[in-house]
Amino acid sequence: MLKEGKKAPQFTLKDQSGKSVSLKDFLGKQVVLYFYPKDDTTGCTKEACNFRDDYSQIKKEKAVILGVSADSEAKHRKFVEKYDLPFILLSDENKVVLNKYGVWQEKNMYGRKYMGIVRSTFIIDKKGNLKKIFPKVNVTGHNKEVLEALRS
Repeated sequence: MLKEGKKAPQFTLKDQSGKSVSLKDFLGKQVVLYFYPKDDTTGCTKEACNFRDDYSQIKKEKAVILGVSADSEAKHRKFVEKYDLPFILLSDENKVVLNKYGVWQEKNMYGRKYMGIVRSTFIIDKKGNLKKIFPKVNVTGHNKEVLEALRS
């Protein structure tokens, strides 16, 4: 179980352009690391577009946004282009990082159990420590919670 104040687990994943991106690349900046179930679905699109709309305010806090799902680089590329997302989406098809951060969990919908991504956000401080953890995120208003946490 990850705890606020502890080191954030390191990782390297491919972004929507096929470029390798590592968490350590962002030392000296705050990182909004958000995990979401699937590109181009209702809740995930709303969450991404809310972050897009607040992007300039997030940048003012010397922060970057990294979105992570198990979708492929190609799906991420289409999602970024369709909604003009100005931030990086990372592909974790092997679910290594999803497991490191504890967001790959058993879910239950209409009585059916399955494994999936629990929508969660981690704010990582400039030194690479977990500053704030938002488990089981509700999309509505979440972008404002994140901005508040970046400012504190």
